[in-house]
Amino acid sequence: MAATRSAGILLYRHDAGGGVELLLGHMGGPLWASKDEHGWSIPKGEPNPDEELLDAAHREFAEELGRHLPPTDLVPLGDVRQSGGKVVSIWAGPGEFDVDSIRPGTFSMEWPPRSGRTAEFPEIDRAGWFAPEVARLKLVKGQVVFVDRLLEHLGG
Repeated sequence: MAATRSAGILLYRHDAGGGVELLLGHMGGPLWASKDEHGWSIPKGEPNPDEELLDAAHREFAEELGRHLPPTDLVPLGDVRQSGGKVVSIWAGPGEFDVDSIRPGTFSMEWPPRSGRTAEFPEIDRAGWFAPEVARLKLVKGQVVFVDRLLEHLGG
């Protein structure tokens, strides 16, 4: 069986001091509600059958944050196989994004567990801009490597 794939876009910007900030989304739903450290993700998701990974990354950015990616030149940051076996492909590009204007897509899950009831939750419940050292603490561990790859690409 082929590994599950996921594709996403890491938007970044330069701050007033010349540093870099990364756009991350806090994962929605009750399982992540009280988790801040390692509870954030690069906006990403699984491609549809026969969908190109970069197309999926654009679609997932819009679905998870409720707004399309601003015009930007993207560079590939490569693939990472996460501990669960999923292969994640990430692209990065510079751009501005108002984190207070997200309108996230939703997902359904049985909640509370074994209750027989289904509830809707936002895919991303909030978004924020973070310096790389903070992003490393907030990101799920399998995505931290993309911070380092972006900084290497930017020459820092």
